[in-house]
Amino acid sequence: MRDPGLARAIDKAGGVAELARKIGIAQPSVSNWNRVPAQRVIAVEAATGISRRELRPDLYDGSEPAATPHDVDPVDAGRAHQYLLLASLLSAPPSKKLLGAIAKLEGGDTPLGRAHGALAQAAQDCVHANVEREYFDLFIGVGRGEILPYASYYLTGFLHERPLARLRGDLIAFGIERVENNPEPEDNAATLCEIMAGFADGRFETSHEQQKKFFEKHIGPWIGRMFADLEMAESANFYRAVGALGRMFMKIETEAFKFAN
Repeated sequence: MRDPGLARAIDKAGGVAELARKIGIAQPSVSNWNRVPAQRVIAVEAATGISRRELRPDLYDGSEPAATPHDVDPVDAGRAHQYLLLASLLSAPPSKKLLGAIAKLEGGDTPLGRAHGALAQAAQDCVHANVEREYFDLFIGVGRGEILPYASYYLTGFLHERPLARLRGDLIAFGIERVENNPEPEDNAATLCEIMAGFADGRFETSHEQQKKFFEKHIGPWIGRMFADLEMAESANFYRAVGALGRMFMKIETEAFKFAN
């Protein structure tokens, strides 16, 4: 039996098939859900406009996370928001509502601020239907998309290789479990960004040193190249700005972890 949050999301999307299409996964996967899997919450929220608190109140109602918003350092809160934005944009094409919110982002004089400003301008200039097609061409495609956003692919040239096995072992140690009937491997960029957001905002209890080791082992060695490829992809228009923002943010994260005590 579907829980109320999932049922409302399916209704809002226009059915199971349409929800699956909007978040870029196979229809049978959504059909087998009893509730929205943790790693799909951000994508479903973006696709339907239904808040994550309604989709998964057990994760986002404030009673379950290891730290409440008042316990999170402002810098870590900002990091979490950045990771969640990237996770949302990588896991599914943005909804009209999300594009509207992105269009209101303020830029700044720092490299990251300028990247935010460029992304806001791209959201203002784009047509939603074109962004949906762009996402399909980049990440799904006929046969395969132009970008394969997986650690295994970038580190070995193949999918489902040793980097994925190592990641799965570390996720078990953190108590982060793979959702049944989810065909997407855990080493995709969207899932890794969402995990880092959970580390930053306290939903997953970790020390700063554990965050550093996780980033340097599973994310830092490859994700900057993936964002650079996205920035230069032939099919990219709106997502060119996403690639630039992701590349800049990951450069900042890499430097911050490098010099952290």
